[in-house]
Amino acid sequence: MSLFQNAAFYISAHQLSDLPPPNGVEIAFAGRSNAGKSSALNTLANHNRLAYVSKQPGRTQLINFFCLNPEKGDDKFLVDLPGYGYAKVPESVRKHWQGVLSSYLTERTSLFGLVLVMDSRHPLTPLDRQMLDWFCHSGKPVHVLLTKSDKLSRNEAIQTLLKVRKELNQVWGDNVTVQLFSSSKKLGVEETEKMIGGWLFPQQSEKIQSDTNQSDSLED
Repeated sequence: MSLFQNAAFYISAHQLSDLPPPNGVEIAFAGRSNAGKSSALNTLANHNRLAYVSKQPGRTQLINFFCLNPEKGDDKFLVDLPGYGYAKVPESVRKHWQGVLSSYLTERTSLFGLVLVMDSRHPLTPLDRQMLDWFCHSGKPVHVLLTKSDKLSRNEAIQTLLKVRKELNQVWGDNVTVQLFSSSKKLGVEETEKMIGGWLFPQQSEKIQSDTNQSDSLED
């Protein structure tokens, strides 16, 4: 079963005062409008309508929280942030969300890590770089999803991955990881689950790694 199989909508916030108490563990999903952020969330949860998907960029105007296991009273959440960079959004709305997102990303104590979604055909836009600058100062991990990778040839996808990984490591350090992803082809889902699962359940991840090391030692 998918790590996110039971995820369900929890609450929406328009401003910082609407946020729930920072008592749990949150993994935020951010990205440029129309980069495939909501589609990635739906694919990970194996749910077509968990996060709202629109053909019109800039429609997500709320911070949406999804609880991983609401029936068990779980305190682990996926957080869908408003897309950034859509030119037709009114200036007042753009400024509002710039302030809200900046504060959320830099001050939210329950925020453990950021999944930054980029269109693999147009990675590392100026606003993507600004998002990395905002968040990386926190010392918290970032995992980049290069979405829509099925739109590239295999060679183009690999070259894009290598190029983006090199720049991420050079500019923002090894606390930023990256992978290829495709919602339509469900490519990269297991890799993403493994990464986020390690953030949400570090003790379980450490045990798996320890068991693997012991197995390798026995084989040697």
